[in-house]
Amino acid sequence: MSKRTSEDVSDANEILEPNNLEGEDDEEEVFEGSELDSAAVDTPAVGGDVFMHTDGFRRLFVELLMVDTLVAMRWLDRKWHKVVEKKLTELENEPHGEIIVHGGNDIGWQEANAKEERMKEVAKVVFLLNITKVGDCVCKYADNLVVVDIPEGITIIGDSSFQLCSSLKEIKFPKSLTSIDSMSFRFCHSLEEVDLLHTKVLELGGGAFQYCTSLREMKVPDSLQMLGSRVFEGCSALVPINVNVDDNEAVVAYLRSMQ
Repeated sequence: MSKRTSEDVSDANEILEPNNLEGEDDEEEVFEGSELDSAAVDTPAVGGDVFMHTDGFRRLFVELLMVDTLVAMRWLDRKWHKVVEKKLTELENEPHGEIIVHGGNDIGWQEANAKEERMKEVAKVVFLLNITKVGDCVCKYADNLVVVDIPEGITIIGDSSFQLCSSLKEIKFPKSLTSIDSMSFRFCHSLEEVDLLHTKVLELGGGAFQYCTSLREMKVPDSLQMLGSRVFEGCSALVPINVNVDDNEAVVAYLRSMQ
């Protein structure tokens, strides 16, 4: 995503002059998929330029902002939320060094495969507020991603969320986490350590850490109850050859003995 310069802002200010653009009335509908339960109620504008209170102005203004600022503006009021949410969705569809993770952004296999080349540009993940799941396949193929800090409130890491992130070396998991779904971190060859000891993880899906060939330390919590098949297959640096990787009880017992 390109950075804004003072020259860009100066040009934009000239564009935003009401004499240069026609104002348009605020639209009443809410952008599809937005979450407005906690959004503040709008306060009617009093005085000032009418154009400054239109969606036309808002749409031009959000073009000047970086993602972190857009995220902070989501809950100003309903009208700003509608415009900001739409812009964030547009940015999500065009990765340029970072990707935005929001609620309900599961991606199917075909769509993920179609985005493979663009996802290779991604080196940063931005998590929006008030979400509980990292969507299926959402960061798949982001092989320039090195560090991920998953925020509190996330309970599920979806299927293949970070699969084939071959440079991913460090992940910080939230205490709220309860499930890592199938193939979430499959083929993350650079991942060396995973600490889930402080989490509430109940389940590791099938192949969740399959072929993480550099993984040498795995701390699992007492809450862990279920493991899918082949969770640690191909993790030769983690599970010794005398422990059967298909025997979940034996694998968990070994990992706990090493903590």
